[in-house]
Amino acid sequence: MTEATLEREYGLASPEQAASLSGREFLEAMIAGKIPAPPSARTLSFEIIEVGDGYVRYEGRPGPHLLNPLGVVHGGWALTLIDTVTACAVHSRLPAGVGYTTIETKANFSRAIRSDTGPVRAEAKVVTLGRQIGTAEGWLKDGEGRVLAHGTSTIMIFAPR
Repeated sequence: MTEATLEREYGLASPEQAASLSGREFLEAMIAGKIPAPPSARTLSFEIIEVGDGYVRYEGRPGPHLLNPLGVVHGGWALTLIDTVTACAVHSRLPAGVGYTTIETKANFSRAIRSDTGPVRAEAKVVTLGRQIGTAEGWLKDGEGRVLAHGTSTIMIFAPR
């Protein structure tokens, strides 16, 4: 995470912000610091880096605070990153005022992630997007491009209220 990340504001966007911006605009505003990053991003040491049409990239920093009893990064961290990037990839395609939530996320762990692995790149892209359901696939890679984990998510899309 960068120096700017350490100074980033964490919290929640106002309901007005969430309702007035498309998903992509919302995520771009988060990258620009116009909307706070979610509190979970601080706790879990990851941040959104890039957003496109149906594509999102995050960067995560594994560290000692994420270790399981055997001394490797807890698999829940990798699963959470996959859930986050896949849901945000779907969000990037949604119009203003439309919400979403994860129905299911599945992951496969390919390599141990250690506290000294270095930055982990998390990316996702939309596979399908319907009126009520979207799917996306995501993967985590280390600095050398090796796949650490990969998975898919099914996302429920909520009509505007």
